[in-house]
Amino acid sequence: MSTIQVDIVSAEGEIFSGPAEMAVCPAIQGDVGVAPQHTPLLTQMRAGEVRIQNQGQEEVHIFVSGGVLEVQPNQVTVLADTAVRASDIDEAAAKEAKQRAEETLANKQSDVEVSAAQAELAIAIARLKVLENYRKRKNTH
Repeated sequence: MSTIQVDIVSAEGEIFSGPAEMAVCPAIQGDVGVAPQHTPLLTQMRAGEVRIQNQGQEEVHIFVSGGVLEVQPNQVTVLADTAVRASDIDEAAAKEAKQRAEETLANKQSDVEVSAAQAELAIAIARLKVLENYRKRKNTH
């Protein structure tokens, strides 16, 4: 079966680089499944999970907090704001960030603080969801 090269990088460095039969990425308007020979695409990404699939191998799960997705027929490049493998997500830190954001929203601060808290909350929720999905998939295999 043919593959597509997938590269996921963030400011911290390269998170993943390798071939895949399919990559599923959280584009701004919904998840995008990318297989070899996909039509070129450039789009923003929302916070969520990138899943990299190869037959006969364990699926790779990576949390991204947003960024840019570029697709070429034989290449997928994710330029993530931040990225971390699902297995490396710090659940306690994500829960703490979620609680902090909820408290800021409850205190009804300035519009700027509310916007920042909403963004932080969305990222924390997405991070926890990626971890939850990763654990579910891992327990079923």
